[in-house]
Amino acid sequence: MKCPTCGSSSTHVIDTIREPSGGIRRRRECKNCNRRFSTVERVVESTPLVVKRGGRREAFNRDKILEGIRISCAKRPVSAEAIDRLVDQVEAQVVALNKSEVAARDIGDMVLNGLRKLDEVAYIRYAIVYLNLKDLESVKKEIEKLLAEK
Repeated sequence: MKCPTCGSSSTHVIDTIREPSGGIRRRRECKNCNRRFSTVERVVESTPLVVKRGGRREAFNRDKILEGIRISCAKRPVSAEAIDRLVDQVEAQVVALNKSEVAARDIGDMVLNGLRKLDEVAYIRYAIVYLNLKDLESVKKEIEKLLAEK
């Protein structure tokens, strides 16, 4: 591991902590400049290809899901930890399907279900884009459906 300050490869691990998300956080110190820094390691599992609406295939990208959820949760009382947990859950569900290809629609549904439980306004924001709600009437119907489930 290279030091982010001086670029030296001479670092050593001071402390290791297992995180609830399955990752490992390591506290390190550079032997060259004595700077301390943290790294997070996650197991990289083989994730499936995502089949888009037009038939195009691309590698599963956790960061795309994270960005979409962050945008929908902007200015909402949703913690970064809750967002990370939701992204972890979606990624785990995708891997648990044990398929080589997964439809983007299935992943979007997983995100919608998670957001419905996390924050209703974030759910509506995400649904407007994901479900392609084009007018106020369709948004109103989605809100009424959400209220009826309560």
